[in-house]
Amino acid sequence: MKYTSRKKLGSYPTIGVIVSITLALFVVGLFGLLIIYSVQLEKVVRENVKMQVYLNGNLTETQRLQIENKIISMNFVNKNGDNKGIAYISKEEAAKKFIGETGEDFTQFIGDNPLKDAFLISIDPGYHSKTEIEKIKKDIEKINGVFEASYVEGLIESINQNIRKIGLILLGLVSLLLVTVILLINNTMRIALFSQRFLIRSMQLVGARQSFIQRPFLLRAAMLGLIGSIFAIALLFSVINYAQSEIEDLVLLHNQEHFLILGGSMALTGILISVISSFFSIRKYLHLSLDELF
Repeated sequence: MKYTSRKKLGSYPTIGVIVSITLALFVVGLFGLLIIYSVQLEKVVRENVKMQVYLNGNLTETQRLQIENKIISMNFVNKNGDNKGIAYISKEEAAKKFIGETGEDFTQFIGDNPLKDAFLISIDPGYHSKTEIEKIKKDIEKINGVFEASYVEGLIESINQNIRKIGLILLGLVSLLLVTVILLINNTMRIALFSQRFLIRSMQLVGARQSFIQRPFLLRAAMLGLIGSIFAIALLFSVINYAQSEIEDLVLLHNQEHFLILGGSMALTGILISVISSFFSIRKYLHLSLDELF
């Protein structure tokens, strides 16, 4: 009976350690996922920052193409692969879209189509400031054949301000969360090794070197950190799949490369914190006197 009690007392709480590491890393993963979605959402929002360039009437096809090529050659146009960053909208297309959205055919009342042919330009995120946008507007309006360039005033500043606020809030939350997770995993490993303190002392008494004593505990810590991170990653990807099945538009924010980096970071975090915490805990028990172990 005594032997059983002693064995139970000195047993390593493997399941408890794995559960603690899994939950801690899962929460970290959720916040990491939130950051990824925020970054992707910012990218989507910025890609939709556009400027409308209205053309003078009676331009020939050649003149229109010259204006288009001149705008494309400018650095502020957000070119992405095959996407030239510019789209032509004829006044007929614009009228058709307006009628479709409002349900009113204004051409029947006016007798003519007063709209103008236009280009819709995607602005590169590097130029998303009020000063740069105003400069772009003036430069475009200097082009011969351009009637007017316009954009939604205040949109750029609003986007920049909101992104800065969200960024600061997320940075604060992630910093606080990381500290909490480090403390949680550290305390978990310390409690786990507390049950092994007499085994550590026994190995020390028979003349085992410190590196020899530490090695199996550090390997176990690394293994438990890896196992916990695998469970956490599996839970996180289950949440992602469920969320995407419920919210279709969430797929637009999906970035496989970022998710792989997040998974790797979670695994590395779990292993490193577990090993480092175990290392310092073992060193502590190696330098305690026999009386201090009780």
